[in-house]
Amino acid sequence: MPLEIERKFRLASFEPPPAAVRQHIEQGYIAIKDDGTEVRLRRIGGSCVLGVKRSTAGGSPARIEVERELGEEEFTELWPATAGARLVKDRYTFVEAGVTVYADVYQEELAGLLTAEVEFGSVAEAEAFTPPDWFGDEITGVKAYKNQTLATRGLPEA
Repeated sequence: MPLEIERKFRLASFEPPPAAVRQHIEQGYIAIKDDGTEVRLRRIGGSCVLGVKRSTAGGSPARIEVERELGEEEFTELWPATAGARLVKDRYTFVEAGVTVYADVYQEELAGLLTAEVEFGSVAEAEAFTPPDWFGDEITGVKAYKNQTLATRGLPEA
């Protein structure tokens, strides 16, 4: 199964580097379970995707992630099921210091929130990573900053 191993940080500010690739993302959740399992729909660029994420055993930071491309008609039929559990953001992807950074600039109700994620090939790589100075507080695993929580509850209390 494909694994997702990432660390997430809150940013105080963000100016996309010239080489960054921007993608507009509309994301909605069909199901969110108490154990963190989620089923989501995502329109990213010109693609529509159905994704499922769930935690692995033993409290590892790795999560199983499976995604399947959907046609526009399938996406449109399923999208109403995400009402009340949606978010919109612009994602900037670029390489810095040998890692790929995904910087998210949230829109609409979440405007003002800026985050950066870095994905890794192993837990050891994730643990060895030293974030650059411009990354802010680490929010990896903080429930209030998980996209599913942001989509259903909005911005965390200051």
